[in-house]
Order: sequence, then structure tokens, then C-alpha cells
Amino acid sequence: MQPATLQDRAVITVSGQDAQDFLQALITTDLDLLEDAEARPGALLTPQGKILFDFMVTRDGTTIRLETGTEQAEALLKRLTMYKLRAPISLALTNPADVTIRFDATPGAYADARFAKAGQAVYRVYGPAGDTSGAGDYDRLRISNGIAVSGADYALQDAFPHDVLMDKNGALSFKKGCYVGQEVVSRMQHRGTARRRVVIVAAETALPETGTPLTAKGRSIGVLGSVIGGSGLAIVRIDKAGEAIASGEPILAGDVAVTLTLPAWTGLDFPTEADEATA
Repeated sequence: MQPATLQDRAVITVSGQDAQDFLQALITTDLDLLEDAEARPGALLTPQGKILFDFMVTRDGTTIRLETGTEQAEALLKRLTMYKLRAPISLALTNPADVTIRFDATPGAYADARFAKAGQAVYRVYGPAGDTSGAGDYDRLRISNGIAVSGADYALQDAFPHDVLMDKNGALSFKKGCYVGQEVVSRMQHRGTARRRVVIVAAETALPETGTPLTAKGRSIGVLGSVIGGSGLAIVRIDKAGEAIASGEPILAGDVAVTLTLPAWTGLDFPTEADEATA
């Protein structure tokens, strides 16, 4: 597979002696677990526990890099500046930024922890690259492994971290202590109340466009996200999907019959009526 340069990325660098402590008390990622050559997903949540901003987190010495979407970068910088107060840190924004996806480990590359969970070797490189014609390869791999991104698969301020598998991919800590929105996501975790999840969608023909409702028995159970041909992602109510699968009821994306699978690396299953009865 060929490398791919992402066209919509920005980078905020947080530097200074208290950079890690500053972010540790704000974002979902446990920075104590972040390896030097690793890129971990993360988010800054609303107090109600929904994803306000999402990003990939990497470390460059004592500097922490937050790679995010170009459209949310200015607002994220403003929010971090609001929290900064007198903390001895510096914030800097590069927008847009050169971010290249590679499928081999080169000097300066960061292993994407989301793909590592799925057993795939994918790396992020910050800076200009050479041959970068493989954007389609990257998106196909992302879809086939159930890795959702904001914009294409969910709207910011509309999804909980559990909805997009952040509790499974290393983005969400339940042990490091308080951060914005932590009480809500911890309650969802301990009560097992997460019912919306990313699923992989497959059809024998081309799928309809992003935003098309998924239905079972005429009722919406989710919305189609990223699509390439007959493959895509969606965030669905897995309890409702489980009922349809168990009863043999067709699941449709628009008028196209589809099958749904949960990404194998998550260890999740569609709930059954027995599961619901004992929950």
C-alpha cells in the first residue's frame, strides 16, 4: 500500500515543563502510558461527556503534539488557551499541517494505536513526504477495521466516547483520575449503558451516501458514515441491531440490504434478549 498525505489536518504543540500535567487533567488519554513512538487517540469532552474535540496524541521529547482536523483546530486552541491560565506552557498551532500515513516503520514515524489494536501496522509521520497516492488504501483499511473519524462518521458534540469505541482503542482512561467529562464516561463504563457503537457495514451493491439512515422493521437504528463502494461504517444501536439479526429481520441502508459486524478487535457482541434480561 502506498503512503497517503491527509489533506485536512492541523497540529497544536503544547510545550513547557508542565505540558503533560496540564493535558493530563483535561483530555481522555492517559499520557503516562503514551510511548515515545506511539500515536494515541484522545478527546477533550464537554462536561456532559460528549466529544467536543478529537485528536491523535504524540510525544516529541517534553512537547506533546495534538493532531486534529483543520476545521476544529482554532476552536481547540482557544479552549486550551482558556484552560491555560498561568500554567508555564506554550501553545502553538500549525494549520494546515503535513501528516502522512505510512504502512512501514520509518525514522520519525509514530505507530497508530487504533490500528495496532486491530493487528495492523499503520504509522503517522509529521512533515513533507514523497509518494503519497494511497489515500484510498488508508480509507479502505480504516473502514475494514472499524476505525471511525469525526466528520465522516460522527459529529462533534453529538457522540459519546463509547459510541466511537474510545473505550476500546486506548483513547479513554478510567484510572488516571479526573478530567473534563470523566464522571459521565466512567458511569457509562461501570453501568454498561453504552448502546451505540461503530459497526462495519457490507452490501452486495454500492452503499448509498454518508448520512443515509439504517433501518430495521422500518425504524432507524443508526446512520451510515464513511462509504467506499459496498463497504462502510455506521454508528448504530447495537441492541436494536441485535434484535433484527436474531429475528432474521432485514437491515437496510436506504433501500440497500446490508450486513453489520462489530470490529473483531473490540471483543463486543450484539446483545441478545437474554443479555438484556440479565443487564
